[in-house]
Amino acid sequence: MPSPPDITSREITFEEIRERAYDLWERHHRPEGFSIELWLMAERELRAEREGRRPGRPEPESAPAPAEPGTAAKPKASLERIAS
Repeated sequence: MPSPPDITSREITFEEIRERAYDLWERHHRPEGFSIELWLMAERELRAEREGRRPGRPEPESAPAPAEPGTAAKPKASLERIAS
């Protein structure tokens, strides 16, 4: 009898992402217009959990390059402002 697949090797399902995105939407006080951001955040969190990383931390190869000294980064419209 084959053993059950390891949770880290199994693909994240649409249903799992949907449930996590809904949970995030509720935790962020049901904001309008953030469905894509919440979906991507949910997918990132689930992937990080599977890989044993903390959610919200960039993967080593996808870390953004540091800004040049003396330049300020433009603020992004994101959920960070409503998360606090």
